[in-house]
Amino acid sequence: MVISKKENAYFQFLKLEPLIHIVIWVMVLFYPYVKYFGKEGGYNMPFTHELLALFFKMTISYFLYFWFFPKNNKKKNVVILLLFFLINLAVYEWLDGFYHNQFLESCCRHYWKHFFANSLTHTSFGIVFFSIYSMKKLYKKQYELDTLNKEKRRSELQALKAQVNPHFLFNTLNTIYSSALKKEDKTAEMILKLSGNFRYLLHEGQKEEVPIKKEIRHIKDYVSLQEERLSSKVKVDFNVTIDNVEQNIAPLLLISFIENAFKYTSLLKGSNHNIIIRIELKDGVFGFCCINPYNRTIEEDIDNEWKESGIGISNTKKRLQHLYPNKHELQIDDKEDVFKVTLKIIL
Repeated sequence: MVISKKENAYFQFLKLEPLIHIVIWVMVLFYPYVKYFGKEGGYNMPFTHELLALFFKMTISYFLYFWFFPKNNKKKNVVILLLFFLINLAVYEWLDGFYHNQFLESCCRHYWKHFFANSLTHTSFGIVFFSIYSMKKLYKKQYELDTLNKEKRRSELQALKAQVNPHFLFNTLNTIYSSALKKEDKTAEMILKLSGNFRYLLHEGQKEEVPIKKEIRHIKDYVSLQEERLSSKVKVDFNVTIDNVEQNIAPLLLISFIENAFKYTSLLKGSNHNIIIRIELKDGVFGFCCINPYNRTIEEDIDNEWKESGIGISNTKKRLQHLYPNKHELQIDDKEDVFKVTLKIIL
């Protein structure tokens, strides 16, 4: 699953980690030569001595890194760790004695002094690799948390879409049913447009984002469908101004507001009620405005239907919060017998 367009910090660390290890061991290997560089006689130990020391430092470090640190119950494995640590040091001191002429003096106090000093050195490397392991584990936990949050968010959005789609289809099917009862010639054309809406809902509507031109085409089909059904009831002023038709946007964000406009306008008495719909996109800023006549007293007569419409708008608000947090402004105003929805999104 893709977490972000930018690479997650955990995967960045995984790519960088081999380089961190290489830098550490190169510094350890060549440190004595750098320390004594320019001094008379230089560093008088052969390179094989440094390779030997490097091998045993790496052995204890990676034993901790790959075996001990990942253990869930470390207390049960402390004895094994101490045994490995002591054996690792003892073998190293024995081999190192050949380079210091200490092999025959292995029991003297110089041996144990050197043994203790190296035990501190190896412990220091354990601390260094514990820091690396802890940092890696922290990044991994954050990645797992981000993944869970993304999955939770995706599931919530899919649940919201599942509630929006049946509501939209129910209203549209009612439109065609009404036309079929009247045996109107335009029923076939309305069914064709509905099939286009089905395709959009089933395919494009399930995507996270779609080109804005597809969303507008879907809205135009819906508006056209409603205009044919309510030809004597409504007059639609629909205007679109887009400077980038390929700009992506989340699908099905506007349809509940437009459904709501047609629904309540159709319930008003009289004819030629104006519905104004404005959609624009300029420099990555998306704007939507929908204005329709509104009679508050109708709510009492169609309480159940009003609740159904309210679900669609409520879901759209939730989706906006999920998809465009701190990047959108939604204003709904129902004063003076006019219902107005204004939405602005920074894409």
